[in-house]
Amino acid sequence: MDNLPIELLPKEGLDREQVALLLLASIAFKQFSLAHVMNASAEELQAALGLIENPEVGQAESLDELLEANNRLEQSLQHVIKKEILLLYKLDNILKYLKENP
Repeated sequence: MDNLPIELLPKEGLDREQVALLLLASIAFKQFSLAHVMNASAEELQAALGLIENPEVGQAESLDELLEANNRLEQSLQHVIKKEILLLYKLDNILKYLKENP
């Protein structure tokens, strides 16, 4: 919550629009985090391919190492996709709530 603008910090007696804004902000922050995960995974694969230098990963020296890097990327992307689906459900529920409670 430290990164939220002061206008979005929870207060007593929030109205439905303020609650919706907080929920939408939480979705946005989670998507931002997932973007970082995707970027880090892509950089790891690029390092394994030798396209960029990354001392933490290094270039793959064998096909098995390259396949292992690819598998890690695939697992990360599957995790991101699952989280994005959950965020979509959360967004759908927020929109449904707003329509049903004008």
